[in-house]
Amino acid sequence: MTIRQEEDYLALSGLQHFAFCRRQWALIHIERQWAENLRTVEGHLLHQRAHDEKLSERRGDLLIARSLRVISHRLCAQGVCDVVEFRRDPAGVPLAGIDGTWLPCPVEYKKGRPNAYGADELQLCAQAICLEEMLLCKIPEGSLFYGEPRRRTRVALDMALRGRVESMLAEMQALYERGHTPKATPSKGCSACSLKEICLPKLIKTPAASTYLQAHLSDAEESI
Repeated sequence: MTIRQEEDYLALSGLQHFAFCRRQWALIHIERQWAENLRTVEGHLLHQRAHDEKLSERRGDLLIARSLRVISHRLCAQGVCDVVEFRRDPAGVPLAGIDGTWLPCPVEYKKGRPNAYGADELQLCAQAICLEEMLLCKIPEGSLFYGEPRRRTRVALDMALRGRVESMLAEMQALYERGHTPKATPSKGCSACSLKEICLPKLIKTPAASTYLQAHLSDAEESI
């Protein structure tokens, strides 16, 4: 079994990129390429408030932790939760230096509206899996907060969603270890991708030079 160092653990944020486009994920997380567009800038601004560590607070039976780092040694993945809310509950778990027992619930902040490919739910579920491993507890649900409708959406962290997370992380790990960047698969989403000028998906439709030469050699042979 391969023993991985923590610095080689996958970034949970990569689930967003991988679910959207495997090539985009590889360009960012394997080749270390990145480009900003309006969507990514707006997303960063929304996360700045959620990640302000000075805004961690306590409101009676509610603890709010921001920018909480999480890790799973089983999945070889790590990341940062936007917000984790801990509610005092007899069925909860103890927290170091704090009286009582608490139930954790991750809350992920996203710009815009829910996406069609379920990437937000995958990232949220992965965060919960990390928290469960760290705190030795079970987290049945989390929440997504979207910037445009400005409301929360509860997400049930069921076995089907957990299975997708683990399967996707395994596929990501295999590509990462090989250092392999998948070929472009052009789609409607390419126009909104911040890496389209780096990825150049339209070139996938251009015949390779070898194909062009072979075709013309065949024509030449037929004419002889």
